[in-house]
Amino acid sequence: MDSERSRIVVAGASGLIGSALVRSLTADGHEVVRLVRRTPRGADEVRWDPENGRVDAAGLAGCDAVVNLAGAGVGDRRWTDAYKTRIRSSRVHGTTALAEAVAAMERPPRVFVNGSAIGYYGETGDRAVDESAPAGEGFLPALCVEWEAAAAPAQEAGVRTVFTRTGLVVSSGGGAWGRLFPLFKAGLGGRLGDGSQYWSFVALHDEVAAIRHLLDHEDLSGPFNLTAPQPLTNREITVAMGRVLHRPTPFPVPAAVLRAALGEMAGDVLGSARVLPGRLQESGFRFAFPEIDGAIRAAL
Repeated sequence: MDSERSRIVVAGASGLIGSALVRSLTADGHEVVRLVRRTPRGADEVRWDPENGRVDAAGLAGCDAVVNLAGAGVGDRRWTDAYKTRIRSSRVHGTTALAEAVAAMERPPRVFVNGSAIGYYGETGDRAVDESAPAGEGFLPALCVEWEAAAAPAQEAGVRTVFTRTGLVVSSGGGAWGRLFPLFKAGLGGRLGDGSQYWSFVALHDEVAAIRHLLDHEDLSGPFNLTAPQPLTNREITVAMGRVLHRPTPFPVPAAVLRAALGEMAGDVLGSARVLPGRLQESGFRFAFPEIDGAIRAAL
């Protein structure tokens, strides 16, 4: 889609990844249509209600691609039962609505890119995994399995469907890393727990570039891990943050304190996910920021 002007529908266009993707696409002259929950304010917006499974299908007409990045933030608040239900419904119901709308179109888009996450693999410890690994156990793996399965109507209609299993996005503008930057800049950063858990990170620039790579290549479908090639431990990332920001990192946060503060979500923070971008690299994608220092600098 780099060589011609395309019409691309984006759900979750106001989020960290979505907004960066929209900026990239519009800068290259593509027409972007945003799915919004409120009343549309212009021709570039289409109404939808993801949690209730409704989308204005007429607004999708003529699109070349649909990118679904919508969903309540996993790290936005403590995982109460009610919030876990919201996390699930915002992803599964929204994906179902979009996939069914795509499948029903007289002229479906060429590709449906559906967000997912490396939470699919659960706890991997020191074991490196790629897209061939099975789903793990727990809330996030079960969510990711259901989230991806919700795209089945699009797949069954013959639409090329891609799942972007995204890692921890290095950005000062939001997400987990958006919360880390102020602490580290203030000299209050430190490892979490014992720091031995692997964090599979990806620079925001590379996240967007990878999504565009997957949009452009007609032979690519199925799951792709959007993570840098060399996952690091939380301890190693803590050292890198201090090094790049020229700040001390003296304040480790004990696991017990994290569990008290975050509840069930602490398991995700303290868990280890050593995830490799096997299929993405095999497809010819090249990372601009494969190493952590560059990814941190790019986020400043």
